[in-house]
Amino acid sequence: MKEIGEELREKREGMGLSLEEAASDIGYKASQLLAIEEGNFKDFKDKFLLKTIIVDYAKYLGLETEDIIDEFNDFVFESTSKIPLNEIAKASKKLEKMESGKIASPYTNTETNRKNYVKYIVIGLLAILFLCAAIFVINLIVDSRSNSNFSYGYIERTNLWKNQIHNYLID
Repeated sequence: MKEIGEELREKREGMGLSLEEAASDIGYKASQLLAIEEGNFKDFKDKFLLKTIIVDYAKYLGLETEDIIDEFNDFVFESTSKIPLNEIAKASKKLEKMESGKIASPYTNTETNRKNYVKYIVIGLLAILFLCAAIFVINLIVDSRSNSNFSYGYIERTNLWKNQIHNYLID
């Protein structure tokens, strides 16, 4: 990776540009460009930002960016692909345990979703039952106030409804 930094520095110096001039022209800090030129890539926590700065710097200097991008990608691959085999084996064992157990997302676990649907249906039915009971009680209160003989008023009203329905069906 130091090769990229050296190539960038040689090109900049060959053009007679100072580090501050280059940084000012492309909109980055001189310390960032210096870190790249010296190969201090660990100063950058974000590899994407590092790649962006390198590409912008290379374009500014008139270099072929494709070769530099390939070299950068190789460096990133090499630095991130050096996972010890025992770590890979541990991760594989953990994955097998997770797959064999009943671990699932609450969004994809159909058993949990069914339980939720049943819960909502029961709550909905209870709400409807409560509403019907409230209407019945209100109806009782209204009937008892308007008519001293509640049962007579209720029976009379029921007969009236029956007669209205009967007349409607006959007509």
